[in-house]
Amino acid sequence: MKWYQLSDVELEKKLGVAKQKGLSSKEASSRLRKFGPNLLEADHKTSLLLLFLKQFQDFMVLVLLAATLVSGLLGEYVDAIAIMIIVLVNGIIGFFQEQKAEKSLAKLKELSAPMATVYRDGSWIKIPSKDVVVGDLIKVASGDRIAADIRITKSNSLEIEESALTGESLPIAKHSNPIMEDALEPADQTNMAFMGTMVTRGSAEGIVVGTGMQTAMGQIADLLVHTQQKATPLERKLAELGKILIVVALLLTAFVVVLGVIQGHQVYQMFLAGVSLAVAAIPEGLPAIVTVALSLGVQRMIKKKAIVRKLSAVETLGSASVICSDKTGTMTENQMTVKGIYLNHAFIDVSGEGYNPKGSFYLNNKKINNKHLDSLLLYGALCNHAALEKKKGKWLIDGDPTEGALLVAARKANISLEDTEKFKVIHELPFDSDRKRMSVVVEAMDGSRFVITKGAPEVLLPRCTYIQDEVSRRPLRTKDEKQINHAIDQMADHALRTIAICIKPIAADRSLNDQIIEKDLTFVGISGMIDPPRKEVKAAIAECNAAGIKTVMITGDHAKTAQAIAKHLELMPENGKVLQGHELSKMTQDQLSEIIEDVYVFARVTPEHKLKIIKALQDKGHVVAMTGDGVNDAPAIKASDIGISMGNSGTDVAKEASSLVLLDDNFSTIKSAIKEGRNIYENIRKFIRYLLASNVGEILVMFFAMLLALPLPLVPVQILWVNLVTDGLPAMALGMDQAEDDVMNRGPRNPREGIFARGLGFKIISRGFMIGLVTLIAFIIAYQGNPDHLIYAQTIAFTTLVMAQLIHVFDCRSEKSVFARNPFQNLYLVGAVLSSLLLVLIVIYYEPLQPVFHTTDLTIKDWIFILAMSSIPTFFFGFSKK
Repeated sequence: MKWYQLSDVELEKKLGVAKQKGLSSKEASSRLRKFGPNLLEADHKTSLLLLFLKQFQDFMVLVLLAATLVSGLLGEYVDAIAIMIIVLVNGIIGFFQEQKAEKSLAKLKELSAPMATVYRDGSWIKIPSKDVVVGDLIKVASGDRIAADIRITKSNSLEIEESALTGESLPIAKHSNPIMEDALEPADQTNMAFMGTMVTRGSAEGIVVGTGMQTAMGQIADLLVHTQQKATPLERKLAELGKILIVVALLLTAFVVVLGVIQGHQVYQMFLAGVSLAVAAIPEGLPAIVTVALSLGVQRMIKKKAIVRKLSAVETLGSASVICSDKTGTMTENQMTVKGIYLNHAFIDVSGEGYNPKGSFYLNNKKINNKHLDSLLLYGALCNHAALEKKKGKWLIDGDPTEGALLVAARKANISLEDTEKFKVIHELPFDSDRKRMSVVVEAMDGSRFVITKGAPEVLLPRCTYIQDEVSRRPLRTKDEKQINHAIDQMADHALRTIAICIKPIAADRSLNDQIIEKDLTFVGISGMIDPPRKEVKAAIAECNAAGIKTVMITGDHAKTAQAIAKHLELMPENGKVLQGHELSKMTQDQLSEIIEDVYVFARVTPEHKLKIIKALQDKGHVVAMTGDGVNDAPAIKASDIGISMGNSGTDVAKEASSLVLLDDNFSTIKSAIKEGRNIYENIRKFIRYLLASNVGEILVMFFAMLLALPLPLVPVQILWVNLVTDGLPAMALGMDQAEDDVMNRGPRNPREGIFARGLGFKIISRGFMIGLVTLIAFIIAYQGNPDHLIYAQTIAFTTLVMAQLIHVFDCRSEKSVFARNPFQNLYLVGAVLSSLLLVLIVIYYEPLQPVFHTTDLTIKDWIFILAMSSIPTFFFGFSKK
């Protein structure tokens, strides 16, 4: 279908939709069921069967299965069957771990998917882009990613970057008129917007004509969807560590096997024991547990309103030393309220709070209402895209909070929607962060036209030639400029954000040239509005300071406004500096780097300045988290170590460039994410410590026994059972451990820090050595050189090894000591340890399993001895604090 050739009427008829009404929810649901979700074909997913079989492709597991088969052929049926069952159970646990990780990551991808704004049931709503259907009336604005193929029906200075589809790097200007040519390529269909492309300027409305694989992008879907998941730096480090551990474990295991054979043990028995030891000692499950720990951490972050888009950000969060945060909406409520107006060289106070359109205007404490004030408020309401609505008894703004504040102020003066509808917007120059202004050309009912421009006073004042006073329009004098600038300073001292309103009459027959529309303006007045600080931000900044993280405010607001908010939040110390955009522009990168440590507030900055700030901080060795929400913020977000975008106010461009999305646009959520990031990294260190110390203990007990020419302290099936009951659940539970109380009282982690830093290597070797040693001593005492005591001694050694590891897991919860934390704080860990203990008791006391696991009943006296021996490694180091 050549949608670009159809008129609006033909389009509506063809798709069964009316622009004035949009689709109903019922019709949209029906179309979604009929045509399917608006998604490109997903990657081919691994089937559950293949995922299960993958658990057995490890080389050492295959060797063990082969050795078990040989053992069965030699008549050792019980051992062979038991080992096969243990391997199968291990495989099932690994399968569920990987499946959980895949589901978590899929859920994460779904949560971070872009949204679309559609007109349904008579109102504009935001929905996930996958729920968009053919016939939906949709609107887009600067920064949005196009959710589907759209025939544009209304366009305001729209430009779209289509390089993902056409390869054309420059944005394409779009319009809404039908094109009657035949066989046009997508690049030439200038009244169409295509799925996957990006709005770089302006706004538009249109009707969806294609979704999913029926879009132009669907035809080249393979270019977009077959992307490989990259391992995080930590996962790569652990993969390298795993290779080294495999070599070490195999060498030690081989030595144990050779020594055992030399000492007269049967070859097949030692080979089976050696392979079992290698399977238990090699931490092949480590990468899977890391992935699960990361994904569990990501799920916890989602509950705290932070979506992690890149897993590497979880690691980097723990190293963050500077947070560069936007002010509006992040540190403040993002609920702007006009509190003061400067008009005719006088200050007018405005009452009322938030978006409730109830309030009055006061001059010298007397209520006023005059045509000059009404004109200013009307201009603010006309140069505006916001909408005011009441939902569930609460007044809300759909649109930009600044525009919302101007609209609410107009409603307080009884300027209604009907009043604004008497004027028609015929042309628009949209706001962007570089221009710091927005203009509309409006036409009154009598045919007269005029320009309304709103924006930063320091940007608009140089463009003004006239000023509107109580009598008429007159030339703007130097004295006027001084008075206006003084008024701006006074408003800023009271933390008010200032927006100037200007107008310009324009002849009906004059060309609407963008270059001349915003020249020779007439200054009307200034609205001063405040966005109150969020209540929780002050405490969050204090917590970040205690954690060694500097908070920097970056805003487009006036310097005095920003400084007033910064002081209220106790963000800026007494000697802290404020740097403005024009000062930044004059500085070289080196000059900025010299003073960057003393600057806490950057005011009146452009997105280009943000890049300069990031580089200066990174040159000083900082790991920088940078927030942003607009299209032009994307380069700065990408350049930072942790890019953070806003979930509510952020554009799709900003979100896609970011590592972290704040669902509530709240600064305290950044603090919570950093705390969680630190905890995830510490939890990974905990289970690495636990797994490797346990594995060292298992290898050393066999190694020492062979050196002393003793019988095997553990038989193969016992080694594998130890691996099953101690490695799986307790290690996973450590990954779910709560953060330590002082996690935010430590300095940021050095990003170049190795896995074994801060004494972790010593802890692993020392605890592992002691676990192996006490297990061997327990075996020797029970054995007493009597072959008749062998099964009893092996049961003692087996139980001592398990209990030593299960007690040691509580020591791993803290870098300090086992006594530093309440053992019942992590109920998951308590449950995991009790489950593991139950599995050990079953193979000791359940008579049918005793011949399988070479165990025998133990007495109370035996248990006292076992508990005493198995507690030595943990409590010895607990008291020594090393």
